[in-house]
Amino acid sequence: MNPSERIDQLIADITDWRGKTFASVRKIILDADREIIEEWKWMASPVWYRDGIIAVGNAHKGKVKLTFMYGASLPDPDKLFNAGLEGNARRAIDFFEGDKINARALKDLIRAAIEYNQGRLKKKAPAGTRAKVQKSKKAAH
Repeated sequence: MNPSERIDQLIADITDWRGKTFASVRKIILDADREIIEEWKWMASPVWYRDGIIAVGNAHKGKVKLTFMYGASLPDPDKLFNAGLEGNARRAIDFFEGDKINARALKDLIRAAIEYNQGRLKKKAPAGTRAKVQKSKKAAH
């Protein structure tokens, strides 16, 4: 079973409101960027990637948690983060029964996480590599 199928199965096995919420959150994540990749890691947790980890999802008793790997570094103008605020890097959103998901704000947060990941990649690339990439981009135009 591939990671997306495992996530499908996880959601199908959660028969209360958390399954529907998890499915909605997942759809918003995947709709935010076509290049997001789903993985299955850390003791049965869905993980979404694009140029690095974006977020990890979990269904807990009484909530669905979406933890952003570098949430402390992301702008959150809509104040979606409501958990893990004391951490150095991570921030989370806990969704509770009856919560309305702000799809636009969540997509914005996902896109900010992707931009953050891409910025980290650029910083890690050796100076010569950056110059070659910029040269090849100019040659392509």
